[in-house]
Amino acid sequence: MAIKKINNIFILGLGAIGATYAAKLYDMDPGIVKIIASPERIASLQKAGCTVNGKSYSFDFITPDEERPPADLIIIAVKSLHLQKAIQDIKGFVGKDTVVISLLNGISSEELIGQEIGMNHLLFAYGVGMDAVREGTAIKYANIGKVVFGEKNNETYSERVLALKTLFEQAAIPFVIPPDMERALWAKFMMNVGINQVSAVLKAPYGTFQQNKHALELVLMAAEEVLTLSKAHGVPLHHNDINDFVKIINGLNPHGKTSMLQDVEVGRETEVDIFAGTVIELGKKYGIPTPVNDTLYRIIKVAGQTQ
Repeated sequence: MAIKKINNIFILGLGAIGATYAAKLYDMDPGIVKIIASPERIASLQKAGCTVNGKSYSFDFITPDEERPPADLIIIAVKSLHLQKAIQDIKGFVGKDTVVISLLNGISSEELIGQEIGMNHLLFAYGVGMDAVREGTAIKYANIGKVVFGEKNNETYSERVLALKTLFEQAAIPFVIPPDMERALWAKFMMNVGINQVSAVLKAPYGTFQQNKHALELVLMAAEEVLTLSKAHGVPLHHNDINDFVKIINGLNPHGKTSMLQDVEVGRETEVDIFAGTVIELGKKYGIPTPVNDTLYRIIKVAGQTQ
């Protein structure tokens, strides 16, 4: 499968990540971007408007059951809680050459999507380093972060990786194509398990972890459990990977907040099941204790029930 040029992009999910990258693509060429949403969601978005860093965007919306030519590229940027519905919503737009990337947290979304539409459509991907905050339909960020993407192995770039690379260059979307994408996904998972969950428990913005060593130590304790599990799983991470994500945290807007903290603050269901829940499950599989994530899981679950 090869795409020489990406001219037709469908995006599902207009939260912090989805709206930010949709805006960059729209700025490059408004005609190539379409947002998939339900009629009710479309009406709500059109009424409220969508702004990214103060600039208004009039995106072209389509419903999941509209008849349209297949997409060249589909970007899924919903929360993991909505992934199963998202998979059904994109099915009608997947042609034989459609490439799909998932910017969801966790380490399993590609496999779940691939089970429904075929792994041959998937490139592995995630976003990192973004400090966007969403208030209603208004998105604000100081750091746009970058998209990490590729085939499982990128020692040599495939044609579709090259096509996406060209698109991101034209749209001024920062990106990285790592040699080993599976390892990169585990590194991002380790970062999320630490910073997302501890920030939600402490109700702390990034600045707390930049300034308070005790808060950062909690993040590192949760991350260490992922590092240990990664070795048992056959995708070994190293302490240099932890050092790398601490550098990312230190470069973020001190007033910025993780997605899980934002969820807790407004009473949305969190993604704790794909973070601590996955760590606990893997710990049982490999016979490795995960006391930090056991504790975070229970605290976050209790907090969600008492909103």
